[in-house]
Parts: sequence; structure tokens; C-alpha cells
Amino acid sequence: MKVSVVGGSGYTGGELLRLLVRHPKVELEQVTSDSLAGKPLGRAHPNLRKVTDLTFTPHAELEETDLLFLAMPHGRSMERMPEFLVRAAKVVDLSADFRLRDPKAYETYYGVKHPHPELLAKTAYGLPELHREEIRNATLVSGAGCIATASILALRPLALAGAIDPAKVVVDAKSGSSASGADGGPASVHAERSGVMRLYSAEGHRHTAEIEQETGLTVGLSCHAVEAVRGVLATCHAFLNQPATEKDLWRWYRDAYAKEPFVRLVKEAGGIYRLPEPKILAGTNYCDVGFALDGHANRVVAVAALDNLMKGAAGSAVQCMNLMSGYSETLGLDFVGLHPI
Repeated sequence: MKVSVVGGSGYTGGELLRLLVRHPKVELEQVTSDSLAGKPLGRAHPNLRKVTDLTFTPHAELEETDLLFLAMPHGRSMERMPEFLVRAAKVVDLSADFRLRDPKAYETYYGVKHPHPELLAKTAYGLPELHREEIRNATLVSGAGCIATASILALRPLALAGAIDPAKVVVDAKSGSSASGADGGPASVHAERSGVMRLYSAEGHRHTAEIEQETGLTVGLSCHAVEAVRGVLATCHAFLNQPATEKDLWRWYRDAYAKEPFVRLVKEAGGIYRLPEPKILAGTNYCDVGFALDGHANRVVAVAALDNLMKGAAGSAVQCMNLMSGYSETLGLDFVGLHPI
């Protein structure tokens, strides 16, 4: 299958290219970037040196292809999506531009009026664990946000069980610096990022809309920047509306994820990594999910960890591509990670 990438010079684009150049069913045709046009991919992504001879091409020279990945900054694909859908039979957009079904939510969370609300209802939300069949049959798939992915997967079994108060859920999310992108601004420079545990969004974070859309819960989301390059850790506090035991929790989570290839339940009695930890997931497409029952406060602490560039972006996008193309869902995504790192 012939595949191209629009906007492949950033961190997410680089991770996507790392996966595509080794994918056994993919012929990578074009990678566009106006600022790096004519330069080898290794100029932006040094890990790809001697792996591919491709060079970046200008956006204006994008040709027709079988499947198109959009790895552009938020807000760039909204206007141009009809054009992209003409150039490719299938499109996977890694930005936030088509994640939300309600056009008004874009005005609330992104401060823009969506130019193509008619496409939102036709877009599959790119989280296979929730929308596998929709993704298989979709022409346009929107990748899920990294914090949203972790939070949704942590909370979903509790929401499905109807065991928690749907109006009182708190998510405390922590993310590494790569989540800000290659041009993350002053807050991402080493002098400002090193050693921090910074609360950068106490409320109103954009991923709130995705979490609520996909879980049906009312969520209070707060986000912190921590000193790490990759990784998201979502610690979710949900309050029970009925009695529950550890056995109940195991049953709910196993029912939700026993057959999922990239979700692992992590709740160990001993050792260092007793609950999910982003560090051991670097470079993998796994989301590790765990939980703890707090009888004193009548709450469940649901935890999920992932690599924001993989399961939180490029890895999940390739997982969606596999589904859309009729390939094995796990094809090209079998890296199990490194330890120690």
C-alpha cells in the first residue's frame, strides 16, 4: 500500500516515519515539509539515517496516494480536509481537528468555529479499543489525544460497569516534554523544564472534551509537566456509587481488555513497577492500566500509562491504518520496549 505523510518534520511525524519505513505492507512515497524541502528525512530525524533515502517534498507537490497521514499542528487540517480526501482513499489525521463530534465543542475548547462540521459525524475516533469496527470501515479517522487515550482507557471499565458517580471524576495527568512538540515554546526549553513538576493546566484542558465524549462522564482534568521526554501517566479518581470489591474491579477490567492486544493490566503485589509506569513503555504501543480500591474514601484510583508519541499518537495511528487496510492489527507494532532505559 502506498502511503504519504503531510507534515513529517515534528516529533509525532518522526515516530510515524520510524514505524512506516519498517512496516512490511507499506511503501512510503512522500513526506512533506516546506521548511525542509529537498533535505533528507535524517536531517529532522537522525534515528532514520541510513534507513531511508527519502527527502522531504514541499506541501504543494503532494501527490495522490492510497492512505494519507496528517501530522500537522492543530488547526491546519480543518480547512483543507476536503482536498486531502480527494488525494487519498483513506486519511488518518493525528491532530485534534476532527476528534470531537460536537462542532460547538471546538468553539469552547479551541476557540474556533469548525469549517467542516459535516465531516465530524463521518469521522471515526481513532481509539481501536472503543471503535474498532467504525475504524475498519472509515474513510477518515482522527487520532485520539495522548492524555485522553490514557484517561479513557483507565476509566472505561468503571463507566461501563455503572459503578461510579458519573458527575464526580478527577483526572491528574502528567506528561513528558515531547508532548509539547518540537516547537513547544519557552516552557519546553531545558532551563525551564528540568526538575519541574509544573501544573500547566489546572482546568479547561482540551482533552477534557475527548474524555467526556468517549466515557459519558463529567471530568475534572488537571495536567502537569514533569521532567521526562516521553510518557503520559493519568491518575484518575472515581467515587463509587455502589459497594465494590477488588474482585469486582478485576472482573470489570478483564471484561474490557482481556482480548485487547495493546492493553495490559498491571497490578502487582510486589516489585518496583506494581502499577503502570510510562518509563518502561517508551517506544511501544502498549497502554498499561491498573487500579486500586480506596475503601476509606469510597473511591477507585484508576491508572494508565503510555508513550505519548506511540499509543498516544503515531502507534495508535498505524494501528488504525492496519484496521482500515485489512491487515493484522498488530502489524509493525511488535516492539516490546527496553528495560532498563
